[in-house]
Amino acid sequence: MTMSFPEMDMSDAMRRVIELYHQRIEAEKRGQGGPHRHMAIGPASGRLINLLVRSLESPQILELGTSLGYSTIWLADAARAAGGQVITMELEAEKSAYARDMAEQAGLAKWIDYRVGDALQLLADEAGPFDFVLVDHWKDLYLPSFEAFRSKLAPGAIVVADNMIPRREDKGQAAYAAAVRATPGMSSVLLPVGSGLEVSRYHPE
Repeated sequence: MTMSFPEMDMSDAMRRVIELYHQRIEAEKRGQGGPHRHMAIGPASGRLINLLVRSLESPQILELGTSLGYSTIWLADAARAAGGQVITMELEAEKSAYARDMAEQAGLAKWIDYRVGDALQLLADEAGPFDFVLVDHWKDLYLPSFEAFRSKLAPGAIVVADNMIPRREDKGQAAYAAAVRATPGMSSVLLPVGSGLEVSRYHPE
């Protein structure tokens, strides 16, 4: 799978790493790719979150669900451009290590702070405030995670949740969307990008 990004200011190192991820995504579609699945946003979603973060000034970025680090690369590239920093949380140490190695290859590691462990426990130790949050881990944790970081959002913060067009058996997304849209000062829209992105903006009164 070859993709080009002519409109983006992307280093050669990042291009190579992004292409490695795309090759892995294609391999997984063929039943290959190794013991750890990609389980992350797609290329269109990656470009969108990159653009959103670049619209912010010196953003403090929180990612819930590093997986193998594909979305982390897009976030770190935007953090580099906007003068920000990424905190990314992942339950599985091996996935976090893989993501760290890919970020090193992309020349983006210094913009990323990796945390390994249960996201809800890790969030309890974070003071914030966060200017951008990407929620992309287990769907039953979407709502508890939102409740954990909601008070740590900076005014004007953007929150993006992936996989928001649920399969019939998934209920976590609906509970999350309802809670976000009921939060005072929060405006939100579901975008048909990738597997569905709920993009929310926090403007407290």
